[in-house]
Amino acid sequence: MRSIFNSIRSLGFRRGPSRLVGGIAGGIATATGLNVWLVRLLVLLAFLLPVVGIGLYLAVWVLTPWQDGSIPLEQVLSGR
Repeated sequence: MRSIFNSIRSLGFRRGPSRLVGGIAGGIATATGLNVWLVRLLVLLAFLLPVVGIGLYLAVWVLTPWQDGSIPLEQVLSGR
């Protein structure tokens, strides 16, 4: 399991420092160079898709590292 989380960290994608809720849109905006509000709008529009929008957001949320490199799913699995 550790190698999976290390490979996620090696992608270099982190939650954005300018976050409103989970930081996913901020991280996508930082990684792609797009305006953070445009990405937030696209994420909100994705929520209109019944399972895809919210389900994908939750999956990305548990797998995206915080700025310090910690991953929520890894912390849950390790009992922290």
